[in-house]
Amino acid sequence: MFDMFNRWYKRRFSDPHAVSLFAMLFFGFLIIYFMGHLIAPLLVAIVLAYLLEWPVTKMVRFGMPRTVSVILVIAVFVSLMLVAVFGLIPTIWNQVGNLINDIPGMYSQLQHLINTLPEKYPELADLAIVEPMMDNIKNQALSFGESVVKGSLASLVSIATLAVYLILVPLLIFFLLKDKREMLSTASGIMPKNRKLVTKVWIEMNEQISNYIHGKVLEILIVGGVSYITFAILDLRYSVLLAVAVGFSVLIPYIGAAAVTVPIAIVGVFQWGFTPPFYWLLIAYGIIQALDGNILVPILFSEAVNLHPVAIIVAVLVFGGLWGFWGVFFAIPLATLVKAVWNALPGSEDEISHPVE
Repeated sequence: MFDMFNRWYKRRFSDPHAVSLFAMLFFGFLIIYFMGHLIAPLLVAIVLAYLLEWPVTKMVRFGMPRTVSVILVIAVFVSLMLVAVFGLIPTIWNQVGNLINDIPGMYSQLQHLINTLPEKYPELADLAIVEPMMDNIKNQALSFGESVVKGSLASLVSIATLAVYLILVPLLIFFLLKDKREMLSTASGIMPKNRKLVTKVWIEMNEQISNYIHGKVLEILIVGGVSYITFAILDLRYSVLLAVAVGFSVLIPYIGAAAVTVPIAIVGVFQWGFTPPFYWLLIAYGIIQALDGNILVPILFSEAVNLHPVAIIVAVLVFGGLWGFWGVFFAIPLATLVKAVWNALPGSEDEISHPVE
């Protein structure tokens, strides 16, 4: 057993390039794990810089100086973000307030519905079970209200942090885009000399991360926009709030779509009951999810994602547990990084060409 492990270790890690690759990955992991909350503005700026690099590159190809291109792209991006924030957040906040105000009415409807179950279906419902269930639901609703109030108070404290982000992030994006070549050259100078595998993995991951961020932003906008139009046509309450939730649910593959189905179904039931509009809502939402999973995702991520669904779910659970939101957002690129590193190690080609039978 030890000899087999020793042969595997020598085959994989005898190459100094492989040692350099794992050393950089290890130190990168430590920095993000222990200092991620400190460098969060930098992480946000890097993600947005990947997103804005494409229009900057296009403008440079048309002969415009890079600095001018960066300034114009950032100005347009900030303007669009301000329009979205001041146009969308007040509506979402109002709908959240309306939802909180409607919770007592929803609870009364649910209580009436459950209390009538023993009369309609005596063989399926028992008051001894129904009453504890209602008490539990009431306690959950009260705890939810308390958490919303605490969250609102905490949000007042985070306004200062948000202000810092609004100043730091655009500045970081500007310098990351403007001085991209100089920064990469400096980073290359401090990297180890044995970096053939590092360069190979970096070239592959740089393109895939860029494609993934572009595709994910487009998917959020498309799915959220189509969901809002659908909910507005059906006259569903809290249509903006639910559409935003559907849009951001695509950040968590498979799990997000299933989780956001619950509030949509609950709102539909309390608004219409088990009537045709409710079933039309479920059908329309199912069609949106089917088109997203079977048409939109393959088009947007045909080159960025080549992973088994089980690997994607495991990546979401593992990296989300390690780094929270950013771990979930980058779960697929990180899983692809693991795959790329494994394939780049010495001996991988032999194992792929001659699999163990």
